[in-house]
Amino acid sequence: MEKSETQCPVEVTVNLVGGKWKLVILNQLATHGFKRFNELRRIFPDITQRTLTRQLRELEDDGLVNRKIYPEVPPKVEYSLTKTGESLIPLLLLLRDWGISYMEQERRGISQKETM
Repeated sequence: MEKSETQCPVEVTVNLVGGKWKLVILNQLATHGFKRFNELRRIFPDITQRTLTRQLRELEDDGLVNRKIYPEVPPKVEYSLTKTGESLIPLLLLLRDWGISYMEQERRGISQKETM
């Protein structure tokens, strides 16, 4: 992804991790260190193979995820975070904490408008 000098930093971040699956994939890799492709498919049964492949390739192309291929039959491929990907862990933790708080408010029936 080409980044211009005038591009908003938030836009850059959203372009890198935005979408339905990238953040949850990154979170799994941050939590567990590495995952094989089929493990990710089992964790996220609603994701198609094509979408998972595309999301992982984009994350790899953007330098957030490593893809390691083991020379065996059948081929074994593992995905893990790069150092740049690991730098997202504090953001992932903040998002997790915010999500927990939001879910607790929803469970208690507190309107989001009331808390603003």
